[in-house]
Amino acid sequence: MNYAVFCIGKTAVGYVADGCADYAHRLRHYGSFSWHILPDIKNKASLPPEILAQKEGEAFLAELTSSDVVILLDAAGRQFDSPAFARFIQKIANTGTKRLCFLIGGAYGFSPQIEHRASERVSLSALTFPHDLVRLIFAEQLYRAMTILRGEKYHHE
Repeated sequence: MNYAVFCIGKTAVGYVADGCADYAHRLRHYGSFSWHILPDIKNKASLPPEILAQKEGEAFLAELTSSDVVILLDAAGRQFDSPAFARFIQKIANTGTKRLCFLIGGAYGFSPQIEHRASERVSLSALTFPHDLVRLIFAEQLYRAMTILRGEKYHHE
């Protein structure tokens, strides 16, 4: 299966970029993995939150195919522990899905168009994290899920 993570804007935080690159390299051992860093929305500071979310949603939709399974990383989503998240990924993989796409939204969340397109919402935590850090945390959790599914020693219960 192909795994893809979509987010808006490049990270300016060096250790986040380095960590994301490291986990991307590790994840390629388990299948195709790619980051899709979409350009920042122009003049975003002057846009009302709902318009900004709509424009980000349009950018995401332009990158998705009709066969993609879309999971939103959203604070209001379903929470898993790591083994349950691994089982969640396996269940999707068992359906024959070709590409599983995870979307990291902007500061104002997702547009209604994206919410309608998504199959599921997943929360990394009840805590709030900066969007840059969500990239790194999620990459690590996806890697952890892959190691759990393969029975590797990375995850300790």
